[in-house]
Amino acid sequence: MSVHAFVFPGQGSQSVGMGQALNEAFASSRAVFQEVDEALGDHLSRLMFSGDADELTRTENAQPALFAVSLAAVRALESEGGFKLADKAALVAGHSLGEYSALAAAGTLGIAEGARLLRLRGQAMQRAVPAGEGGMAALLGVDAAQARSICDEASQGETLEIANDNGGGQIVVSGVMSAIDRAIVVAKEHGIKRAVKLPVSAPFHSSLMAPAAREMEEALATATLNPPSIPVIANVTAAKVTDPAVIRDLLVKQVTGTVRWRESVQTMVAMGVTNMHELGAGKVLCGLARRIAPELATSNAGTPAEIEALLKTL
Repeated sequence: MSVHAFVFPGQGSQSVGMGQALNEAFASSRAVFQEVDEALGDHLSRLMFSGDADELTRTENAQPALFAVSLAAVRALESEGGFKLADKAALVAGHSLGEYSALAAAGTLGIAEGARLLRLRGQAMQRAVPAGEGGMAALLGVDAAQARSICDEASQGETLEIANDNGGGQIVVSGVMSAIDRAIVVAKEHGIKRAVKLPVSAPFHSSLMAPAAREMEEALATATLNPPSIPVIANVTAAKVTDPAVIRDLLVKQVTGTVRWRESVQTMVAMGVTNMHELGAGKVLCGLARRIAPELATSNAGTPAEIEALLKTL
């Protein structure tokens, strides 16, 4: 018997044009984009469908935009299939900002509230560290222990931490730019296959994001969080969570904590998941899942044709 999990992408999956076909094909998707635009008081959908790529990539735009596309895909799936996601899914999870998409899909967060929280999250993360002072790098062909050793050697008293354990030998480190530069050199000295700086504007998921975590703690304290209709796998624990008070706390910790995606996928498999479906923009999480757990059947749905194809399998 198939057991389904739905997962939601994070930053880096954005591209101009995303969501436009959903907007044109489904009234339920159109309603999501309108709700997000109204919640933010700007035409984010216009930027997504036909705007400037650099402007879309700005974290305060990319975060709510990716959330909007994921929820537009969820609503299209539900309206076309005549069911609620919780009827078909054993659990949901999302990568970094994608955790907010997962929580909205599970009914914990409203769409307008989720969009506003992510706009603030993006702004707070950008404010936390002056531009150019922090960054991130991807190390390919390493495990967590090797990555920690590289961080220890390259940090020289400066902040350098594991931001994402993405699985399949891909680990992202985050910290002060000078330490990032040293990490790339140290990784190459250790014979690591590839070490590259990422085109990001801040050192996400590191202790340097503490000011942003404090801002999110304030914002989340007054946010309405309902119990999820299905369990959510949290980034920072790689374990299922259903208590709104715990979810609130973990979303604050997530700003500075490691995204434990490899372990999250392993948790899904241990819980009996056989099929993983990535809803929204891009195919990043499907690619990672194939390396972490090749036995998982994966699919992605971010266009009308992909939604129709997915409905046939549920």
